[in-house]
Amino acid sequence: MSETSQFNLPLIQSSQAQKHVTVNEALARIDALAQLRLRSVNTNSPPATPTQGDAFAVPVGGIAEWSGMDGTIAIYANGGWVNVLPKSGWRAWVEDSSCYHTYLGNQWRAEQPYQVINGAAFTPAVFHIDHTITAGADNTTADIIPSHSVISAVTARVITPIITDGASSWSMGVAGASGRYGSQYGLALNSYAIGLTGQPQAYYADTPLLIEPETGAFVSGEIRFAVHAMIPVPPDAV
Repeated sequence: MSETSQFNLPLIQSSQAQKHVTVNEALARIDALAQLRLRSVNTNSPPATPTQGDAFAVPVGGIAEWSGMDGTIAIYANGGWVNVLPKSGWRAWVEDSSCYHTYLGNQWRAEQPYQVINGAAFTPAVFHIDHTITAGADNTTADIIPSHSVISAVTARVITPIITDGASSWSMGVAGASGRYGSQYGLALNSYAIGLTGQPQAYYADTPLLIEPETGAFVSGEIRFAVHAMIPVPPDAV
């Protein structure tokens, strides 16, 4: 046995000369892998001026000094690149995407709360827009609810006071379901809305929100909306 099974750390052999070289290489790998931080999982060529300890997940098509390292972690240590094959379940912070990834199914995947090895997942997400109110009896926002999503709530915050012609409050819903996400919301700056669905609501097409004054008409104002969704992700292609 010349390497450890987990991190592929080189082992000192019997009667080996210059043992410090092997020890230093092993320490460099531990330093990089024990709290794994990857610069990227999408870059296929090494940086021109790497820094000691830099680590990259090499995708298919590694070139230059990464040629032949596809699917491994390339670590810059002691003036050169060494590579380690990751194991299922390894976790790393990926700097260029600012999120944790897990190694599953022979690839690095951005972490999802519920995900299996073949890529299927149920992903929480929040979609947001700022809507400037136009004068009229009602307003329709841009499409904010994504197709094939399950919505648990829609929230909102008044970021410019709402001016109306005769209304003291407003409601929030969608076409065909006026007020689905609540009514009697305030007009003043920082008034907020929390519109919960009685049970999760599925949408099968990109959908805008519909807002309406309780009476009269809108004149002006601005509202910040957030849609709280769960997005199903199918298994990977085969």
